[in-house]
Amino acid sequence: MINKDELKKSLTIEQIYELVIDLGGEPQPIKGNSFISRTICHNPAGQGSYKLYYYDNEGEGIFHCYTGCAESSFDIFELVRKQKTISTKEEWTLPQAILFVTNYFGYTTQSFDFNQNKKVLKDWEILDKYEYIKNQEEQKKIVDLKIYDKDILKFFPLPHILPWEKEGIIRNVMLHRGIAYDPVNQGIIIPHYDINNNLIGIRERTLIKEKEDQGKYRPAIINYKMYNHPLSFNLYNLNNSKDNIRIIKKAIVAEGEKFCLTYASYFGEENDITVACCGSSLISYQVQLLLSLGVEEIIIAFDKQFKEIGDDEFKRWTKKLMDIHKKYSSYATISFIFDKKNKLEYKDSPIDKDKEVFLELFNKRIYL
Repeated sequence: MINKDELKKSLTIEQIYELVIDLGGEPQPIKGNSFISRTICHNPAGQGSYKLYYYDNEGEGIFHCYTGCAESSFDIFELVRKQKTISTKEEWTLPQAILFVTNYFGYTTQSFDFNQNKKVLKDWEILDKYEYIKNQEEQKKIVDLKIYDKDILKFFPLPHILPWEKEGIIRNVMLHRGIAYDPVNQGIIIPHYDINNNLIGIRERTLIKEKEDQGKYRPAIINYKMYNHPLSFNLYNLNNSKDNIRIIKKAIVAEGEKFCLTYASYFGEENDITVACCGSSLISYQVQLLLSLGVEEIIIAFDKQFKEIGDDEFKRWTKKLMDIHKKYSSYATISFIFDKKNKLEYKDSPIDKDKEVFLELFNKRIYL
């Protein structure tokens, strides 16, 4: 059993960064033990200035807002509470925010000691009613996916995306998934759909080198409207691959959208069993989506996040993968596409080299 403070200490700066992206903070790249994002603590997503700083000090992560907040320093739970109050226009309590964070990172309330050897506060008692994987009705209160009008996509041109075609992604695959070009912002449009084929968000991959410092992939802004969505409460490409996944009972979970596009190009859309979690964390909600299709094996195909076997990054990365196995192996077989033979470059996706390298890594995937 762990408590909320232990959860907070266990979160890496990369995990906090991913959550801030999902909250609409548009954070700038991590530098050392800190990063900067928009002030989503008191502004709607996409509207605040870059005055919200996150500092990771040996697990004591703290946000500091340099403008607008009466209470300038706060933790991840308070940031979620503030942001959700703004985005939902309903007052969120601290217990709701803690529940959101625990669910987001794949924990359940059964893992938590809310008592902490002290008298339980009345507000905390509501948390005992929640068990995330087993109770989908309560889950719906946490997951709020806005549905957008698909007609917005009709206004974007569909030219050849030459950089991606050179990497092996077939034009027809891109067209089938709605990949388009934004001439105003000079970026590649990537629509995101839920399992029922509803448009729930749009991401854009900038083609402007100078903008990459602020993130290659960001929520698309069209006519001054941001089309962001909580990435971790969906699986990209599941609307396309769900029937194949249901038949084969296996799913490959990658980090980015390009993995899914490349896989379908290499092996055919009729064989596509891929999804992307758009990050390096897999949460209970995403696992439940796969389990609802009868999945028996979840194949993790995350990017290579270490330079040498045995270095500090390797140790942190393998621990993170072990944690994924520990959380979900009771629900399905969890295997890992893992580069033990240095076939990939640092931060490569398993499919970045070519079809043959991917197949080799796939066939030699690791079972714990």
